[in-house]
Amino acid sequence: MTQTPDSAGPSIGGPAKEQHSRVKSAEDFDLVIGFLGFWALVLLVITVAAELTAQPALGWALGLLAVLLALWGMLRLRRRLPARTSRRIT
Repeated sequence: MTQTPDSAGPSIGGPAKEQHSRVKSAEDFDLVIGFLGFWALVLLVITVAAELTAQPALGWALGLLAVLLALWGMLRLRRRLPARTSRRIT
């Protein structure tokens, strides 16, 4: 029987499994932060373009505000997690 990275180490609930899940959680936060950052940039460009062409931009600006608030909240939550020490094994 060969061991895979998931089956190696102590049983479920051990300290190694808990640390792996924390690292995985931090990486998940990083993915969401990157996703929100991308859409914040897209909405910023659309909002500025709408303002410069005298089109209605209130909806775009409110969407940008919502994405920026979500991004700010995710960054605050991310600071509470430990720093990434390894990369994700798939």
